[in-house]
Amino acid sequence: MKNGRVQRAPRSVAVVSFLLELGLYAVLVTAYFFLVLHFLGGALRNLFETNKTTYAVVALALIIGQGVLLEVLTTALLRFFQRWLKRG
Repeated sequence: MKNGRVQRAPRSVAVVSFLLELGLYAVLVTAYFFLVLHFLGGALRNLFETNKTTYAVVALALIIGQGVLLEVLTTALLRFFQRWLKRG
């Protein structure tokens, strides 16, 4: 008969990893939103009012850039945390 803890270990590690990634995404998306709002808010509003087609292309580029940047950054941070947890 196997110990219940041994059977649940991979699932709990997956849940902890998922929650850590979710928390990281929440912080990074919020920071990205406020950075874009602060630095590009006026320019994006002006672009929206003057040329909606260009605004749409720029907005899509920002969305794609956000996805790629956050994926790379989150992956790197999770690898760092996993190495740090294994050492400690």
